[in-house]
Amino acid sequence: MNEQAHKVVIVGGGAGGLELAAKLGRKHGPAHVLLVDKDGGHIWKPSLHEVAAGTLDIHRESLSYFMLAKDCGFTFIYGEVQAIDREARLLSLKPVFSDTQDEVFPARSIAYDTLVMAVGSKSNFFGTPGAAEFAIALDSTNEAERFRLRLLHQLVLASRRKAAQPGYKLNIGIVGGGATGVELAAELLEACADASFYGLNDLDPASDIRITLLEGSPRILSALPEKMSAAAQKLLESRGVVVKTSVRVSSVETDALIDGEGNRYPADLCVWAAGIEAPAWLSRLGLEVNRINQLVVDSNLRSSDPAIYALGDCAQASWLSEDRPLPARAQVAHQQANFLMDTLSDRINGRQPQDRAFHFRDYGSLVSVGHSKGVGNLMGVLSGKSWFVEGLLARLMYMSLHLMHHWAVLGPVRTGTLAIGRLFMKRAAPRVKLH
Repeated sequence: MNEQAHKVVIVGGGAGGLELAAKLGRKHGPAHVLLVDKDGGHIWKPSLHEVAAGTLDIHRESLSYFMLAKDCGFTFIYGEVQAIDREARLLSLKPVFSDTQDEVFPARSIAYDTLVMAVGSKSNFFGTPGAAEFAIALDSTNEAERFRLRLLHQLVLASRRKAAQPGYKLNIGIVGGGATGVELAAELLEACADASFYGLNDLDPASDIRITLLEGSPRILSALPEKMSAAAQKLLESRGVVVKTSVRVSSVETDALIDGEGNRYPADLCVWAAGIEAPAWLSRLGLEVNRINQLVVDSNLRSSDPAIYALGDCAQASWLSEDRPLPARAQVAHQQANFLMDTLSDRINGRQPQDRAFHFRDYGSLVSVGHSKGVGNLMGVLSGKSWFVEGLLARLMYMSLHLMHHWAVLGPVRTGTLAIGRLFMKRAAPRVKLH
């Protein structure tokens, strides 16, 4: 192909993919940088639990890829991957249909010189009977919105049933005590606490709504320091969440969760947040993948095809200082996007990329446990020490991570304007979205 028009095609506009497209686009322009995504707008995935609880409005939070493409200098292509011809270096996209099944975009093929896979991950049901049918996984804005609407309907029904059935409780079950499960449980507490202000006066959230969090490991947040998981569990339980550890769900029914010992946990609503896997179609590309469909990449983040790179949750990359792969965390994708800038710039400019090795620097983890609480473990990468933080400080630091992501995509001026605008909007907007 013509080296002057070297095309880098990035598939997936999540945290890592979008940051990479924005930074590359500003440097090289739309002729060289193309972003492909099956959705028209971007939301920072770690905030989907807020969308599900109704405390974050996607219509205010979502960033249009078309707008970002214009502002950041890349080309956005709306569509879903159907196949990849690695020999011809062609990406085939499915046609896009409207809600009335009119064809908006036909099936297309896109040529690439370098392909970057940043398609993220989805929930792993581990073959659990009934999980795919009766549980909701917060993998996308559509799923988060589906849960939010079902939650509203269940709250209204619970208010009516309480009058007819004394002692009735609305049961919400969350499978998985990782960051998503813990943050959702805390966010639901705050959302449901406001129910009485919106006409559901017969419903007392403290006594009529029960949230149960089930975790298969001996403790929640098992991938994080023990002090952090203990603090998070204490906060949840002090606010009424039932936390059960060492419980493995064996099946999901329409109104209950069943564990391996036959115990039954009532659940009018169920969220599955136990483990992840990469999209199954990655395993059909003829590239090396692991058991959860992640593309295995080398220290340069390159797959077994030298023209294809991968980053974020869909990639298995080695943690060079540890004897294990890198975790599926937003800061990993952020650092990988920054790392690939030089490599892809070299390829765009017709130069042989230097042999660089990606080194992940762990800055710690932060978990939101409501809008005024949080817990975190901050790593001192210079001193070799770590600090435990909790409360409002941890929550403010957690919020800053979202702003850092916007900073990488929008730049400092627009990020500052956006942050100030949202601060004022919160004064005028309802606490929970009920429409």
